[in-house]
This record gives sequence, C-alpha cells and structure tokens, in this order.
Amino acid sequence: MTLSLFVTGTDTGVGKTQASTALLRAYARQHARCVGMKPVAAGCDWVDGQWLNEDVAAMRAASTLKVPPVFDNPYALPDPVSPHLAARLAGEQIDLAHIEASFHALRQHADVVVVEGAGGFIVPLHEAPGEWATSADLALRLQIPLVMVVGVRLGCLNHALLTQEAILSRGLTLAGWIANVVDPDMPQQAANISTLQARLHAPMLAHWAWDPAATADQRADCLTLPI
Repeated sequence: MTLSLFVTGTDTGVGKTQASTALLRAYARQHARCVGMKPVAAGCDWVDGQWLNEDVAAMRAASTLKVPPVFDNPYALPDPVSPHLAARLAGEQIDLAHIEASFHALRQHADVVVVEGAGGFIVPLHEAPGEWATSADLALRLQIPLVMVVGVRLGCLNHALLTQEAILSRGLTLAGWIANVVDPDMPQQAANISTLQARLHAPMLAHWAWDPAATADQRADCLTLPI
C-alpha cells in the first residue's frame, strides 16, 4: 500500500516546501519510488514552454520518481495570490475531483506520495456562486494523514492551535507537526515550542532552527518520520 501524507501549514511562507522535500528525502532512504505533489501552485514563471513554480521544482528535485507535470502539479497558475484568485485570473477553475484523480494515479506508481497544500489549511481553492472549496476540502477528499508545519514566530500559538482544531474537527488525522523557525529574532522561542508540545495532540517530528541554506537532506537528518 502506498504511504501518503498531506503537508499543511499554519500560514503561507512557513516552510511547507522545506518540510515536503525533507520528508521525500527521508522516505527515499527506505523506499525506491517517492514523489511529491503540489496540486495547486500559484506564482509561476514561464520556463521551457510551461508554467513552473519554484516549490514544484524543489519537490521534483527531491523526488525519486519522475512523472508528467499534469499529475504532480495539475494547476500551475501564474499570479502569486490566493489560489482561487489566481485561478480566476488565469481563466481556470480548480476541480477537486481532478486533483483527486491525479493523486490516485500517482499512488498507482509510487511507494510514497507527499502532497503539499497551498497556503494555510483553509485557503480557498475555488469560489463561484453557490460553490466554495478550500484546501481543507481537498484533504477531506484525499483522506490521508496530515503533517502540520508551524512557522515559529509571533502568533504561532494561535495559528497552530486553530489549525489543529480545524483538522481534528473534520475527523482527519494529525500525524505530526514540525516547528520551523521563520523569525530568528523571536523572543521566547523555546517557551513557545514547549507550549505547542503540551497543547498539540501529535508528536513533534522536527525542530528546525533558522537556516535558509539548509538542504532537504540536512533537514531530513533531523526529522522523525510520522509513519
């Protein structure tokens, strides 16, 4: 059976891609076919005749299984804004059923699939009259365990606890969380992390200090795999 995880975050810019690539590199030490999936990427450059997002490029570099772009990044949207707005600007409509089908196609060929969400857990993916879909709705469709990346900075306690509440209230599994320091000057870092360890109902898989130059393999070295 394919091992699958959904990586979400307490906000945008908290290190979901760092976590996803580290998970891929760590799992690659145990499994031959590991692939990352970024269902929706907003903010792309035109490269070699296609839209390419830097997070998608990083996940492809960390994967051991190469797949057609239509499967590991079904929606590549040019504008770096909320996915539902980026889709509107691109004249596209994000279809969760299409993403789910792409995910299951990957599972047919991979030992491990790491899915990276967009933005925070409840970021809108689709908005139309009478219709509304978020990243949380996508997680519900996929029904796989989640890893939450906590960007350690002022406000992270509230953001982490609210995200946990949103995950658990939907009956989803929080398999673990990662403390990723995104503000090196934040006071009382250790105290904040201790509070999270006491209040989050899942194991802390890693505590990454501020290090923008750290590679995926280096982060994988100090990462406990959730499953």
